[in-house]
Amino acid sequence: MAKKTKGKTKVQGVQIDMISEDFTSAMTSMEKINLILEGVRKGNIVILERGLTPEEEAKLIEITMAKITPDNFVGIEIESYPSRQKSSFLDRLLGKKVIETRLTVVGPADQLKTLRRDHGFISAMVSVRSQR
Repeated sequence: MAKKTKGKTKVQGVQIDMISEDFTSAMTSMEKINLILEGVRKGNIVILERGLTPEEEAKLIEITMAKITPDNFVGIEIESYPSRQKSSFLDRLLGKKVIETRLTVVGPADQLKTLRRDHGFISAMVSVRSQR
């Protein structure tokens, strides 16, 4: 979106941080959560190539709830493709579950609205943050 003021064009928009699996693979769950919250609190949309586990999503929501303030931070909107259980015969024999996470999108609740989500498709509307 571009806004023209006194002959100059001022660009307004939403920053989207697309984070690769390579970048997050060595991170702990808390490091990933802090990275996400830091970006979202700035008004950015954060997209993780390798999404969060259900436990990490629950922890992110828990931490977010503790940080919500009516004037500064309204919370997050989060969507992920459903994770897959991917276990070899040996894993199943040993009762080991291997959860394969998939893309996750996180943004400020007042800017990101999920329109549609199914197994392989996420559609969202992103708005520019209103001036306070």
